[in-house]
Amino acid sequence: MSATGTGLFSRASAEVVGLHRFFVDWFVAARADTVDFTRFERVMGDGLTMIAPSGQILDRDAVIDHVRSSRATCDDGFAISIEDIRPGWQTEDSIVVLYIEAQLRGGKHSRRQSSAVFATSSSAPNGVEWRHLHETWLQVPER
Repeated sequence: MSATGTGLFSRASAEVVGLHRFFVDWFVAARADTVDFTRFERVMGDGLTMIAPSGQILDRDAVIDHVRSSRATCDDGFAISIEDIRPGWQTEDSIVVLYIEAQLRGGKHSRRQSSAVFATSSSAPNGVEWRHLHETWLQVPER
């Protein structure tokens, strides 16, 4: 992998982690007032599509509206962790990043395999914007 490719994966990985940190702060009622929603809007690229774990296809506006309306809907026990993050296909200015998102919400664990397409963007916090996201439910391991 070239130095440019390594830098792109590093920026995209930081964006995955940073966006999920934003989600926790935005969704947890005790912290929601401290969060700047424009950070989320800036990283959702034009033409963004998301395939939710249910199979529903959402465009950029629907994703933004859903996240905006979900503000402060979780208690302090809500948590997200990002696991097994790795690069997929990439070009000089685009990359697919694969990762597992693990959540704890209302005392219940869930996991989803995600693949996200990022494109470089000088106006985005980590230098990349989300262009496509596909999430698939995973079975939660027995505890």
